[in-house]
Amino acid sequence: MDRPRIVPMLDYGYVVKRISQFLEEMLAKTNMNGYVIGLSGGIDSTTNLYLATKALGKERVKALIMPDSEVTPKEDIEDAVSIAKILDVEYYLFDISEIIKSFSKTLPFFDANHNISIGNLRARVRMVSLYYFANRFNLLVIGTSNKSEILLGYFTKYGDGGADVLPLGDLYKTQVRDLAKFLGVPEKIISKPSSPRLWKNQLTENELGLKYEVIDSILYLYIDKKMDIKNIALSLNISIDSVINIIKRIHKNEHKRRPPIIPRLTTTNIYYDLKLPIHVDEEEY
Repeated sequence: MDRPRIVPMLDYGYVVKRISQFLEEMLAKTNMNGYVIGLSGGIDSTTNLYLATKALGKERVKALIMPDSEVTPKEDIEDAVSIAKILDVEYYLFDISEIIKSFSKTLPFFDANHNISIGNLRARVRMVSLYYFANRFNLLVIGTSNKSEILLGYFTKYGDGGADVLPLGDLYKTQVRDLAKFLGVPEKIISKPSSPRLWKNQLTENELGLKYEVIDSILYLYIDKKMDIKNIALSLNISIDSVINIIKRIHKNEHKRRPPIIPRLTTTNIYYDLKLPIHVDEEEY
């Protein structure tokens, strides 16, 4: 059954313009040369790559394609390479499985059967690779998380959550799909089932238990419209338990959206009190 759309359509021409300005401003403020992105062949990383190349040109954007042969479908690798070639972006393809195996041989407490720990390790190995590359070539790391994933905590802390900028961070997943269509991302990428590929056969909507259209509707009504749980369930004609399960994720994973918390001992606690701009003009010193 098709549900009426709850999450609003946006002016995607404006969205592209604003994100382009944002990407340019961040380079100017940080005095960096460009961006690097982990390209998975999925809609979020592909849309980010389209945005970055449109804003800055292909010369200032690089892509790392980092499959793990143990879990990454061949199709994902082919899709990622295809997108990099379509946009004519310089890319590097390497398998991280040997890096993961080195952990299994080195860590005395490594457990090959603990999917979540190994899956998060894969995400963190990719983050480390991106930051090595970024440091090497004076670049910023583009993270690919969208508003839905950030609110749900559906990312690995210090893994795919580790980035310098999140261009899609204020767009729900359904809005990312709209934006991808606006940018001309291939339909094959847009319609591909979402997955962080942290372990075999992992699919986001199966894991969360709802389609993104429903998840985003719950998030939008709760966060943007401040609607209570009962009325969200009535508005969407779904169970209260379904709404509660999504909202619990928001609160349970708040720690993922914050830097490490510092206990307050003084009146100038860095965590609570210090809010400085990213860049200050030389004349102000």
